[in-house]
Amino acid sequence: MPMSAASWSMAASATLHCLTGCALGEILGMVVGTSVGLHNATTVLLSVALAFLFGYALTMRGVLRSGETFGRAARLALAADTLSIAVMEIVDNAVMVLIPGAMHAGPLSVLFWVALVLALGVAFVLTTPVNKWMIARGRGHAVVHGAHAHAGH
Repeated sequence: MPMSAASWSMAASATLHCLTGCALGEILGMVVGTSVGLHNATTVLLSVALAFLFGYALTMRGVLRSGETFGRAARLALAADTLSIAVMEIVDNAVMVLIPGAMHAGPLSVLFWVALVLALGVAFVLTTPVNKWMIARGRGHAVVHGAHAHAGH
């Protein structure tokens, strides 16, 4: 497990990348689930599934652009993003569930959107140290950046 310098800036950048994919899936899942009246647990499961899907897809998009095969891009996305997305999803869904009325407020409510933005913000803050730890050990987004550097070789 190689150790390297991992700055907070690098970790924040990796977390922001993760947040982008997670937020797309999370928001879509929350909007759909609350709009159609799904049970909270079902809404959370939908949001988590979509967050992983969008998170992996976003990473794969960049890796595929660097010339990697689909299979290698998928493996790199799994290696780079799984822990980060998992932490982010645990945190942001816990915050959503813990804010009274947020899950039942629905997407036409200010409470819903304030809670969702707060949840994603807390998830960003708590996931950044996880990404810093992973990057310092050659894991997480360090794996993807290594693939970009070695693409075509």
